[in-house]
Amino acid sequence: MRFSEHMGSLRRIAVALAGLVAVTAVGTVGYVVLGFPPLDALYQTVTTVSTVGFREIQPMSPAGIVFTIVLIVVGVGTVLYNLGVILEALTEGHLRSSLERRRMDNRISHLRGHVIVCGHGRVGRSAADHLLADGQQVVVVDTNPERLVGLRPTGVHLVGDVTDDAVLRSAGIEHARALVAALETDADTVYVTLSARAMRPDLVIVARARTAEAKEKMLLAGATRAVNPQNIGGRRMAAFALQPDVAEFLDVVMRDEYLDFRIQQVRVEPGSALSGRTLAELDLHERTGSLVLALRASPGSDLEAKPPAGTTIPDGAVLIALGTPAELESLSRLGRTHE
Repeated sequence: MRFSEHMGSLRRIAVALAGLVAVTAVGTVGYVVLGFPPLDALYQTVTTVSTVGFREIQPMSPAGIVFTIVLIVVGVGTVLYNLGVILEALTEGHLRSSLERRRMDNRISHLRGHVIVCGHGRVGRSAADHLLADGQQVVVVDTNPERLVGLRPTGVHLVGDVTDDAVLRSAGIEHARALVAALETDADTVYVTLSARAMRPDLVIVARARTAEAKEKMLLAGATRAVNPQNIGGRRMAAFALQPDVAEFLDVVMRDEYLDFRIQQVRVEPGSALSGRTLAELDLHERTGSLVLALRASPGSDLEAKPPAGTTIPDGAVLIALGTPAELESLSRLGRTHE
């Protein structure tokens, strides 16, 4: 069910239930005014609007008879509307969808540092699978519920249109670490990029571009990175043709979840054991076993490959390192403030 349809179904059910409560309350108050004790007034109201009609609790005046006639007309109509809405929810799957949506909303509300994948086509599915295989928390959003079939159990999905800001909020954009936009059209991807950047200026946004022109527009719209999968695929094929061993090594290191070695980025937090010290002082290879391949001194600056031993690591720097998961975790601990 689409997000708007889901909300419309919930609103109809809420209106129906509110109407039933209102009729019950009005009927009870009316009978109390006519001289019934509160409990008898409630009993009389329920038996009247449900058309059970066992008997009158006490003899009624002409005013009571008129009030009862009005209550029957209004109350029975309300009850029938309630039954119709509930039956519609059951027969069309709205109730099951609503319960599923509530369960997903509850899971999303507890997520922190997750990745939102917008669009679950070929590119979006591949990105989500890789993230989930890497142990990341992922929320996948797509307008077509059929595309979400087969999503790993650890993934959370949401059926809705991400060009609607309410859907992005429902996906937990306030607490997300990144957003991957892989929608069917470049126009929708640009729109989502603009919306997400306005809502979260610090969010990492990776946008899929179908053309070189669209790539530039996505960067202007606020994407941290714009990626053309066809271009990347062509480069990889050329690399395999010219340097197959190098290409295979990089491909396996970046994508094989069963390999012992990884390439990972490590952020240096202010006041950490790495901050303000040189690579020579730290001797990270001896200390952690990991190998520093590159360094980015500050956000937006160029990556410095093979940084010299005398390079000082500033606050907020990012290290690109190669190592086993345990070695990289040791390096990450050194980059955290509490260490």
